[in-house]
Amino acid sequence: MMQQYLRIKSNYQNVLLFYRMGDFYELFGDDAERGAKLLGITLTSRGHSNQQAIRMAGVPVHALEQYLARLVKAGESVAICEQIGDPATSKGPVERQVLRVVTPGTLTDEGLLPEREERCLAAVARSKERHRAALAWMSLASGECMLCELDWVDLADFLKTMQCVELLVPDSLQPTLMTSSLESIVIKPLADWYFEPERAQRKLKERLGVASMKGYEIAHEPALQTAANALIEYAAKNSGLSDDAALPHLQSIRRWRSEAYLTLDHVACRNLELVESLHGGTSHCLLNRLDQCRTVAGSRLIRHRLLHPIRDWLEIGQRQQQVRALVPLLDENLIAKLDAMVDFERLATRIALASIKPRELASLRQALAALPSLMVMLPEAFQSELDALNLDPKLLNDLKQQLLDEPAGHLRDGAVIRDGFDEELDELRTLDRDCDHYLAAFEIKERERSGISTLKVAFNSVHGFYIEVSQGQLSRVPDDYRRRQTLKNAERFITPELKAFEDKALSARERALARERKLYEALLSALLNHVPALQAAGQAIARIDVAQSIASIAIASQWCQPEFATDQWLRIEQGRHPVLETLVESYIANDCEMHEQRRMAIITGPNMGGKSTYMRQIALTVLMAHCGFFVPAKSCQLGIFDRIFTRIGASDDLAGGRSTFMVEMTEAAAILHHASKHSLVLMDEIGRGTSTYDGLALAQAIAEQLAQGNRSLCLFATHYFELTSLPQRLEAVFNLHLSAAEGRGTIKFLHQVREGAASRSYGIQVARLAGLPSTVTRKASHLLENLEQASRERLIQPDLFSTMIESEPVQSLQVVDALAANQPITSAFEQAIRQALQSINPDEISPRDAQALLYELKKISDQHY
Repeated sequence: MMQQYLRIKSNYQNVLLFYRMGDFYELFGDDAERGAKLLGITLTSRGHSNQQAIRMAGVPVHALEQYLARLVKAGESVAICEQIGDPATSKGPVERQVLRVVTPGTLTDEGLLPEREERCLAAVARSKERHRAALAWMSLASGECMLCELDWVDLADFLKTMQCVELLVPDSLQPTLMTSSLESIVIKPLADWYFEPERAQRKLKERLGVASMKGYEIAHEPALQTAANALIEYAAKNSGLSDDAALPHLQSIRRWRSEAYLTLDHVACRNLELVESLHGGTSHCLLNRLDQCRTVAGSRLIRHRLLHPIRDWLEIGQRQQQVRALVPLLDENLIAKLDAMVDFERLATRIALASIKPRELASLRQALAALPSLMVMLPEAFQSELDALNLDPKLLNDLKQQLLDEPAGHLRDGAVIRDGFDEELDELRTLDRDCDHYLAAFEIKERERSGISTLKVAFNSVHGFYIEVSQGQLSRVPDDYRRRQTLKNAERFITPELKAFEDKALSARERALARERKLYEALLSALLNHVPALQAAGQAIARIDVAQSIASIAIASQWCQPEFATDQWLRIEQGRHPVLETLVESYIANDCEMHEQRRMAIITGPNMGGKSTYMRQIALTVLMAHCGFFVPAKSCQLGIFDRIFTRIGASDDLAGGRSTFMVEMTEAAAILHHASKHSLVLMDEIGRGTSTYDGLALAQAIAEQLAQGNRSLCLFATHYFELTSLPQRLEAVFNLHLSAAEGRGTIKFLHQVREGAASRSYGIQVARLAGLPSTVTRKASHLLENLEQASRERLIQPDLFSTMIESEPVQSLQVVDALAANQPITSAFEQAIRQALQSINPDEISPRDAQALLYELKKISDQHY
């Protein structure tokens, strides 16, 4: 047996091998030690191999899925080795074979997959351009394979966005990919010959049954062909298919067109809290707010749409039309019909892989029967979905005719195929069912023959049929009784008559199970033709459910349908944050208007005043509009955006050796390099991680580049009040502020966005609200007054927007005369005076700022005279 085990194990060196032995899966050697540690099971030893004790650990067959789930979660892969031979006819060890390999990226079983998320497998290869990677990925549970080329630096973010958990790489590439950015993904090296171009093209054509790859748009893309072939070959092999077999549920191979989507990098997904909040958990993320779906397929689709907003006006319009069509039709009946639906797409995959359980087929049958009543409730906007749900009646008829109303949970238990469907199975079942009547009659007969009133006839799976007699009655046992088992207080016997019946009955039971297995396999083969239709039906139900979810929220929360325009502009009336509006009693709605003449908003205001919330709600509104969702506003008009960038908050990256400020600058650099005039950029308090002068200088330079170079629509929140003078220097820049009211040493946040710059930050008042000791806040107030006085007197923080050029002094009277005569001023003194005066708005300047300006003018005068 150990020779057989080692021979099988040699082909699965890097995975745990679950070796079937009766009612257990056993692990041996190093696998046993690792498995015992990961699963918390007992490690023992038995016998010797090569003069060493054989380490063993095992799990029961009936509990396999729960142990597999724990191992897969830990990033392990497991080969399942089953007994395929007959123990009764085997002269040596029972023949065994690995039927499937379970890895993090090849999950299809219901008990191992998260219902509302995908778990994708990916493969990467070198592109012909060395800075580019060829990537293929697919969810084995749905069967759609996608391909794209991207820069290596974008690989980690892209894999996370696509929910990839396992990455196949050539051996030669593995060292370059072992980075901290990919630490959450299981990297599986494959021999380089898996990625050999000529072999990949030949294998792909064979698997897909085509003569050319032109139809898949990769005929002249050898790198993409190698990645796709490695992916499909690995998935097929681990699913128990032959080396050259195609995945029976593979829907298509498609190119991913990044230009068709509004791009969101991992930083934006995190900062906008799309699928997870910044502090962990999902209770306050956007997905949790939007996902009111009744089906798990709908939940997966709404997650996908949220992470991959589109730019196609026509597709966005179709999604909006479906939501709008459902708004007047939503009621409990429609909700109940959706509740009756099952996960058609994943069930189709398990049918294709012959791994579906009988009760899953029963649930599919029930859902198919409920489809017509759902279809009659759908409006014309769902015509393509209605076409997909119009399934072949033979599918439901086959399930009704062959499957029991309540089949067993597993095929190995029998009781799956309906009585009356197969004569041979009915005969064997009749023989098996008569067993109980025979045993009852036999027990009565033996009690009368032996005179033992306590005699019992029973059966167990280890010893078969037996007659049990207590120790006190052994003297009355007939001569033809043969001892089968000795217990503490009783003996168990067998007679020639009972033995003959046992052979007949057990043979009938085994033959009935074998016949039922054959009929079940034939049923799955017949259902295989319906797999594409079931996949399409599952996708249709998911789209209906997503429309239902958004319509339900739109009704309850008074969301509106956004309108798209050709120009690059953004107008939101009474916009709200989709998550926070459900968490506060009365949310303050705010407007936003941005266009070519109002591209950058410099946002100031007190700490905790709502600047970050305002920026996030604008970005989420834009994102949701591109998903085809309704948005939390009274009205919304916008153009098509290409990307959303966020630079909000920061923390250090200890593993990567980056400080908080370095992380902040890295994110800002990515924005400046990639943002276009069609992008939306959120910058929150950039430059705060270094000294005041450095931070202010960087913040101004970044703001100027975004306004004049990138020309993106940008929301720029800052506490550097010097930046509020940018609108006087740069076109299309304007000021906004979050209002607050101060009184008796306290502050009240009004959360209202208003035009113009804020007068102060109210930092000390916020610190007081946070609970700082009064002695500290009083001291801080005193120090603030001293600092402000020193600033006025010494100008320790001069206006960065003024450039002082030394020149010969001129008389002040000449300046007055020149200004009165509207003549050009050319001296350095005159230029300094003019710049100082042009930087103010008399209607908005505060008394404190006016006083500071007088000090500055006096300082200029003192420098020149």
